[in-house]
Amino acid sequence: MRLSAVLFPCFDANPDGKPLRTFPGFALALLVVGFALSGCGSRPDSVASARSSPETTNSVAQPAVPVPSADVTEAQAAPQQQELAWAGQVPQPQAFEAVATEGMAVPTDRPVTLMTPGDPAIETTPGRRSQIYSRQFRDAHPINFGSRSPRKLAVHGVDISRWQGEIDWGKLRTQGANFAYIKATDGGDHLDPMFRKNWKRAKAAGLKRGAYHFFYWCRTAGEQADWFIRNVPRDPDALPPVIDVEYNGESSCKRRISRAKVLEKMQVFMDKLERHYGQRPVIYTAPDFYRDNLDGEFKNHPFWLRSVAAHPSKVYPGRKWLFWQYSGSGLSHGVEGRIDLNVFHGSEEDWHQWVAAL
Repeated sequence: MRLSAVLFPCFDANPDGKPLRTFPGFALALLVVGFALSGCGSRPDSVASARSSPETTNSVAQPAVPVPSADVTEAQAAPQQQELAWAGQVPQPQAFEAVATEGMAVPTDRPVTLMTPGDPAIETTPGRRSQIYSRQFRDAHPINFGSRSPRKLAVHGVDISRWQGEIDWGKLRTQGANFAYIKATDGGDHLDPMFRKNWKRAKAAGLKRGAYHFFYWCRTAGEQADWFIRNVPRDPDALPPVIDVEYNGESSCKRRISRAKVLEKMQVFMDKLERHYGQRPVIYTAPDFYRDNLDGEFKNHPFWLRSVAAHPSKVYPGRKWLFWQYSGSGLSHGVEGRIDLNVFHGSEEDWHQWVAAL
């Protein structure tokens, strides 16, 4: 590049076509000062606005109504991740060690006292059982599941993200949301802008709640685990963390990798979370992704299965499951728009025993 083009980006020649270097020294000096003061009519570079990840589970459509704006930017390369003051110490990268994942210790004394509903702060006191509310949800597109309807199971819940906007958690709980899985992170640099608010308010309303991570196949598993750990507190009262693995056309990551690589990345991510939280992560997935990658795999991990047209036993034959997402079109007081509906696989007593053993 010529020096004159650097010093004089707007004019690199006189009107008669002669180069600037033929100007007399005094005239050239005046011209330099003039351009420095005028800025040569240049405009400041535009600044990209901060944006949140568009990722959702397959069952949640992004609404047309305004939703809370994100306060998180997407890094282009290795993001400078800042520790949240409330999230505890940030783990440092380290080589993976062997993790003993079998026979994890469980409490020997399990609570047996059933309390009456009242102050949510009292209901969430460790060692006490919270009341189980019966299902009052409606469904915009109800499905007849026949004799194996989710209505016959006792403990229902929801999963939510920023797309549900502001939630009246107390009202949602009385409608039958006894637990909630809350969108926390995806990839290695996205945080749901409603996560911290939902995390705190759900607990204050007396719900058992856990956090889930939408997995990107374009980022390393270690980076994603560190990002989740950085943003999700280690709360002994929380449900196990969830890794959400599925195909999603809305994802900015369109990459499809081999089954072997899928399993390897999932194992790295889950081992790191299990080591940090002391709980084995739950795997959320959908039929097509399960068929291609997970059928017959991870037999010692709990599964959360999406099946909105038939019982999971028909869609995922032979697979044991912990949670069933049976609708993506639920309607409830306390939430505007549609919401995912889920159910725990067991009785009310099974639920209390499972929670006590976490």
